[in-house]
Amino acid sequence: MIVLPFISVDNCKDEIKYYQRVFGGEITILRKQGDEVLNADLHVDGGILNFADSQAAKPEVKGDYVRIFLKIDTEEKFRNIYDEFASTGKIHTELYEAPFNGLLAIVADRNGVCWVLSYYR
Repeated sequence: MIVLPFISVDNCKDEIKYYQRVFGGEITILRKQGDEVLNADLHVDGGILNFADSQAAKPEVKGDYVRIFLKIDTEEKFRNIYDEFASTGKIHTELYEAPFNGLLAIVADRNGVCWVLSYYR
C-alpha cells in the first residue's frame, strides 16, 4: 500500500509552483485540460504530494479535511516552511519547543491546508 496526501486547491497550475517554492522538489504534471493543470505530483525528498485542481477534485469544503504531518530533517528547513505558511496562512499552534527535544507547530497554508510541522533534534 502507498499512501499519498491528496490536496485539492484552486488553480493547481499556480499552486503547485507555490508548494515547490516552499518545499523544493520536482513537479510532474499528470493531467491537463488546455492550459489548466488538473492533477500534478510534487516529489520531495523521497515523498510525493499529490495535487488536484478543485474543478477536477470537486471538494465539498475547502481546506482542513485532514492535517498533514510533516517530519522535517533540519531546523532551518522547518523554520523556512513555518515562516512561509504563517505569513500567508493561519497559525493554529505557534512554533514551540516540544517535549521530544524538537520543534512543533500547526499552521494552515494560504489554501487552508493544515500542516503539523515537526523537527526532531
